[in-house]
Amino acid sequence: MILHDAFDGYTRLDQFQQSLSISTSMLTARLRTLVADGLLERRPYQTNPVRHAYVLTARGRSLRPVIVALAAWGNRPLAPEDRSMILVDTTGEEVEPVVVDARTGKRLDGSEAYAFTAGPAASEGMRGRYEELGRA
Repeated sequence: MILHDAFDGYTRLDQFQQSLSISTSMLTARLRTLVADGLLERRPYQTNPVRHAYVLTARGRSLRPVIVALAAWGNRPLAPEDRSMILVDTTGEEVEPVVVDARTGKRLDGSEAYAFTAGPAASEGMRGRYEELGRA
């Protein structure tokens, strides 16, 4: 939810706190983790007293498609009048995001044509798992 708010343009602790209604200590801990993970950058915006803004990094901005897909997934079972937020284009028309393969343009949802398999850095345990599933 912090990242969702950051995509909406929130950068200050008080903005996040008002939106999320969580304690300052919990919010501070979560922001610290997001900074440590390289998703947000902490930048001073005031010197007396010192106050910091939390700005999305390139890595953080790269999560936008994931957040958009999760929001769309959450809206799918809801009637239109029960959705608390929707994704719209520049004309204000609602859009329905989908995840597609960049190479072929094929949709990845509900497809039996795609499956996970072990990647180059997979542990022996993970390789064994996919071998058992016939995906080595």
